[in-house]
Amino acid sequence: MRYFYGFDKYYLFLVVPAFLFALYAQFRVKSTFNKYRKLSNRNGFTGADVARAILEQNGLRDVSVQSVSGELTDHYDPRTRVVRLSQAVYGSTSVAALGVAAHETGHALQHRQKYAPLALRSTLVPAANIGSTAGPYLAIFGLMFQMNPLIYIGIILYAVAVAFYLVTLPVEFNASTRAIASLETMGILTWDEAEPAKKVLRAAALTYVASAAVAMANLLRLILLAGNRRRND
Repeated sequence: MRYFYGFDKYYLFLVVPAFLFALYAQFRVKSTFNKYRKLSNRNGFTGADVARAILEQNGLRDVSVQSVSGELTDHYDPRTRVVRLSQAVYGSTSVAALGVAAHETGHALQHRQKYAPLALRSTLVPAANIGSTAGPYLAIFGLMFQMNPLIYIGIILYAVAVAFYLVTLPVEFNASTRAIASLETMGILTWDEAEPAKKVLRAAALTYVASAAVAMANLLRLILLAGNRRRND
């Protein structure tokens, strides 16, 4: 029996629903951010102001805050110890921008405190990059040409990538929890302003859940295809 990296029943019933969920998550985060980017905070803080204030409050004076081009490209770089905020966040006074900025500083706090899931995720990055690209193709190639070692190597490599996506979940959830705590305890946002910020962060978290769902669906598909091949031998 031949296998092709295309449509099959497992792709239809596992991967397609997960992919649609991912599309919904992307739509949700963009629409939620765009909705609350119109709501400015009463104190007039910008995203950059908030990021620097939280870093200063926690003694992270060696972490810088920079503006980066692109839409929703905000991230913390642990190698250079830089919080990079997109232009829509860096200079914006919206509660959405403040939520995103605080979230990224949450990763800086995790880094300083050697938060275990973050350290594990960083360790998995090299293998996950290889596994996410090469794993599925090796497995499908092995299925097509009945080469069992390639099938197993491909599945194992891709499983590492899936582990990366799963470990990312507690990292992102924890960063959001830290963000809201900082915004509220430091008096940056009032209670009614914090609620929209929470909605933005929840929408963003959904994209990570969706990415993990797509990865798990693809892994399960490969495992089921491999199982079918063994039964048909």
